[in-house]
Amino acid sequence: MKKVGISFLLVGFILSFICCKNDKLVNEDNLQIDGHPAWIMQSNIYEVNVRQYTPEGTLNAFAKHLDRLKAMGVETIWFMPINPISKVDRKGSLGSYYAVSDFTSINPEFGTLEDFKNVVKAIHDRGMKVIIDWVPNHTGADHRWLKQHPDFYVKDSAGKAAVAFDWADVRQLDFKNPVLQDSMVAAMKFWIKDTDIDGFRCDVAWNVPANFWKKSIPQLKKMKNVFMLAEGDSTYLPKSGFDAVYPWHMFKMMEKVAKGERPAFSLDSINKENETRYPKNTIQMYFTSNHDENSWNKADYGTFPNDVHAPFAVFTQTMKNSVPLIYSGQEEPTLRALKFFDKDPMEFKNLKREKFYKTLLHLRKRNIALSANASFKKVEAGNKDVIYAYTRKKDNKKILVILNFSNKEQSIKISDKTLLGKAHNVFNEKEETLSGNERKIKPWGYEVYEY
Repeated sequence: MKKVGISFLLVGFILSFICCKNDKLVNEDNLQIDGHPAWIMQSNIYEVNVRQYTPEGTLNAFAKHLDRLKAMGVETIWFMPINPISKVDRKGSLGSYYAVSDFTSINPEFGTLEDFKNVVKAIHDRGMKVIIDWVPNHTGADHRWLKQHPDFYVKDSAGKAAVAFDWADVRQLDFKNPVLQDSMVAAMKFWIKDTDIDGFRCDVAWNVPANFWKKSIPQLKKMKNVFMLAEGDSTYLPKSGFDAVYPWHMFKMMEKVAKGERPAFSLDSINKENETRYPKNTIQMYFTSNHDENSWNKADYGTFPNDVHAPFAVFTQTMKNSVPLIYSGQEEPTLRALKFFDKDPMEFKNLKREKFYKTLLHLRKRNIALSANASFKKVEAGNKDVIYAYTRKKDNKKILVILNFSNKEQSIKISDKTLLGKAHNVFNEKEETLSGNERKIKPWGYEVYEY
């Protein structure tokens, strides 16, 4: 009888342990690492241009791509602004997403609020997250606040609401007004409470004062463990509560390396500067393209054309302190500047880069060595002017990345003995034995190994 009793106790303990583990799994969305949502650390971001994504340009039409994106490894969906667009001073036939006329409504071009809620649920049902583009710096030229709350706006010399910068279709908000601040926070809370989104990408965050972010972000994070991404690279942004910023210094250097204007080791200077530029563990969203870079600066088909794209894409997916971004259509790839103010749908027919991105996205998800807070170490592997190699490591996992940032075949040789021996070649999916012998890497080549 005693043995039976002990057995029952043991079974009870095991079941209790499993229940506790399950509770932890159920609540893991609430966990944080280094002050950030734990779910973002090995995640990635896929930016959705709803207007151009399908011929219909609707949320429901986009939703048909969710299974494909999930299979590719996408973890976090970022929707460009989904709010209605002002008609006054509208640019083009459809206007700029960023000329918002109502902060708590859906652009009828895309569908209804109910459509958006259904898409968010569909994304969550697939184990993915949702963030939306938020435009706090300004409104469109016919936002209701212009009549109801004219004191919400900065005034020009004529006493009218001032144009924001040289963007004629928008008006500059005045964050010195505490009522405006409260109204903006309330609008952001609406989307968390009513649609269950998981965070915000904040447009022109660098021109909104720190006191607003310090006031708003804690309130939003109290509602849900949201991810806050700032468009900007100012030091005050992560200090004000943002989880991630834009890596503009690194992106500009990447462009110069791609053109052959700077050596590969110039990337090291940016990494070193970032160590003092930002608070420890600040995340940066690395990319080869986004909506601005695509529409105005020929990314990635012009900045990283043809084969040049691949090693830089690997770089963005494996760099330290990063959460990588893929822009709509890069998996196709869409090799043109998408129109910003008019309809210009992309197509998804060939998906030539899909396998490439799938390999990288799944690697990041399964291997903690690519977590945003995993360690980074440079490795000598060849001519430092063109060969850029490094390891990422966390716990007992390690990744080796070797990149050829040149249009010529290069010799590479690994001298670090800790990297020699058996390793898994991620892209050819084979086990290899790495030796210290010299070998070749093709022009714009890339190699990634798991240990």
